[in-house]
Formats: sequence, C-alpha cells, structure tokens
Amino acid sequence: MLKKISVQQLTVGMHLKEFCGSWMDHPFWRSGFVITDPKDLATILASSIREVWIDTDKGLDLAKDQVAVSEAESAEQAEAELNKADQEIRSIDPVSTAQELRQAAKIFQHSREAVLSMFEEARMGKAVDTGHAKALVEEISDSVSRNPGALISLARLKNADDYTYMHSVAVCAMMVALARQLKLDEEQVRLAGVAGLMHDLGKAAMPMEVLNKPGKLTDAEFAVIRTHPERGHKMLQTDPSVDPLVLDVCLHHHEKMDGSGYPKGLQGHEISQFAKMGAVCDVYDAITSNRPYKSGWDPAESLRKMAEWTGHFDPKVFQAFVKSLGIYPIGSLVRLSSGRLGVVVDQTGKSLTTPVVRVFFSTKANMRILPELVDLSKSQGSEKIAAREDPAKWNFPDLSELLLAPVAATTGGST
Repeated sequence: MLKKISVQQLTVGMHLKEFCGSWMDHPFWRSGFVITDPKDLATILASSIREVWIDTDKGLDLAKDQVAVSEAESAEQAEAELNKADQEIRSIDPVSTAQELRQAAKIFQHSREAVLSMFEEARMGKAVDTGHAKALVEEISDSVSRNPGALISLARLKNADDYTYMHSVAVCAMMVALARQLKLDEEQVRLAGVAGLMHDLGKAAMPMEVLNKPGKLTDAEFAVIRTHPERGHKMLQTDPSVDPLVLDVCLHHHEKMDGSGYPKGLQGHEISQFAKMGAVCDVYDAITSNRPYKSGWDPAESLRKMAEWTGHFDPKVFQAFVKSLGIYPIGSLVRLSSGRLGVVVDQTGKSLTTPVVRVFFSTKANMRILPELVDLSKSQGSEKIAAREDPAKWNFPDLSELLLAPVAATTGGST
C-alpha cells in the first residue's frame, strides 16, 4: 500500500516511492528506492520537502502508533495526487531571459547531477529507467515555455569537462523548443525532450580516455565513438517502458539526409522526423560548445555554416530550428548599423532579425562603452544588425558575463 507521510516519520528500511513538492526541491534526482543509509535521511530532512510517499509492500510500514497523512490503494491514485499538486506549483507564464536565468541556473545544476548519476549507473551496467527522467524533462520544458533562450544559452556556456553530461540537457531543451515550433502535441513534445536527454546515453559505454581526449581522435578511436548510438539503444531497451520514439532518436541521431551518416546509413524519408530533429539539435550544441580540444563557434555563425551543409539536415526541420532559436541566437556577437558591437541577450518575438542586444563596444572609437540594452524591435529602423562578428577576432574575455549580467535600461535607438 502507498502512504503519504511526513518526512519526520521516515526511517531506514522504508521504500521511498515519491517526493511531494517541486522537483527542484528534491534532494535526489530519482525516487523509488529503499532507504538504507542514515545519511540519506539527514539529506531529506535538511531539504524543503515536507512529505513523501512510501510503499509499504516494498519496505517498512509506519509504527502502529503513527498515522499517515493519507493513503492510496494504487500507484495511479498516488500519481494523480502528485500530478495535481505539481500543476498547482508549476508556472509557465512567459518571462524575459533575464527573469528566467535564475531559475534556469537552478535547473541546470540539478540536471547536471541527475544526468551524471544516470550515466554513472549506465556505465556500471545498471538497468536504465527512463521514467525517472520525466520530472527533469518537465522542468526543462517549463523553462523553455517561460523563455526558450535562457536555459539553452546557459547550457552553451557549460564547462568543457561537463560537455558529455550537459550536452544531453541542452539537446533536451532544444528538442522541446523545436517540437513546439513544429506544432507537435504536448505528449510528443515531452517525448522529444526525453529523447534529447537520452540520445547520447551510449557514451556511458565509451572508454573515458577516448571520450575526454583533448585532441583529434584517431581513426580507430573514432570507430569506437561511432558505436555509441547502438550501445545506447541497447541500454535503453533494458527499460520495458521506454517509448519507441526515444529508442529511434538514440539510434539514428547521427544519420544524414544524403545517407552518409551512421550507424545504418539511412537517407531521406527513411529517417524519422524525431531523429532528424535530434540530428540538428545534437550538431548545433556540439559546434557551439567549448570542448577540450576547441572553443565553441558563435551561435549565429554556426547556423550559417549548418545551412551550407547540403545533404546533412532535413530542410524543413532545420528551418523550424532556426525559427525556434532566432537567426541571431542568444549569445551571438553582432555589429549594429551604428558601429557598436553587442551580444544578443533575448528574442523579441516580433521578427527573427530584431532581437534585444547588449551593446558594449564602439568600433568607431575603438573602445569599450557603458553596456546598454537595445531592443531592435523598437528602433523603428534607426538601428539594425549590420553583420555577425567573430568572437575569436575580437577576443573579448567577458562575453559570458555580458550575456548574463543585468542592465537597467532598454532603449530602441542609436547613439
């Protein structure tokens, strides 16, 4: 039987079925385990979680003199109550990038811990349970609903050492944004997010010295890396509840439209829409992220280069991807018609060519200027983007800080 109890009633030997409350407040990324370590009890008590569900059929029950908060005869009944409570605390009202960044940072950190744990368990040969990824995907999805750019731009700034794990989080967020751009239903959006989170699970089976090599791979090492889609597919099949869509993206996210991809060399219509989505999201995050052996490319320049790779991506999926990010994605370095340089910090929703830019450098005076936010959708033509700029050419050391730092004023004109 399932019982909702106070965390003060928890004891070693109880089977923790679910936490009550926001997933962001959970002390562990997953539930569904018997508490065996007193340290885990201390961790739960130190969190903001006040109530949990236990399964008395799989672990200890309450003492005879203790009373549960409530009881449920089935897992479905308990899940319905959890989902109802979750809906009451979730917020998906649109906000600015600056507003969402704080929450996105919390999701980013929690996601890192969850994905790291998931990869380590897979590496040890433990069965993969995709069901535990649902809450993580929902938090990421909610963040994307509030502001599509915040979490994606934050994930792009990940440490090179965290690439393997945070790449999965970034692809999850982009898959959610892309699925919504393609007008897919919410169940497909959720599955797209799970597929993005799980698409590289096979890298857990790769030799660490190859996976983290700080230089170019040899042909033999690349041949090993190319096995990760099939290895991941096999790992996911250990979970009987995994959706075929998730399996498909895991296996085929490196296929290309012209048939030159791997592992099956599929082409065109042989590749599912979701695998095509996975291919775009996977490549974009890979080329824009800092890696042990190279610095990430500028977001806008990355989209330009991807558009030139004939035969690689499905054109309709790629166009939708560009619309989901903007022609000048958050983090892009641009030069305005006034000669000022700035970094794109938000999209306005009015036009793909009129984002919000934080200007900070004058090319005319060749000097730094006081940072200022310029909303190009309000400039009425007096100010517009003249060109993309290569960050490597200018070598500004604080682009990340400029992207994330708050600035009080927003203008629509030039100086």
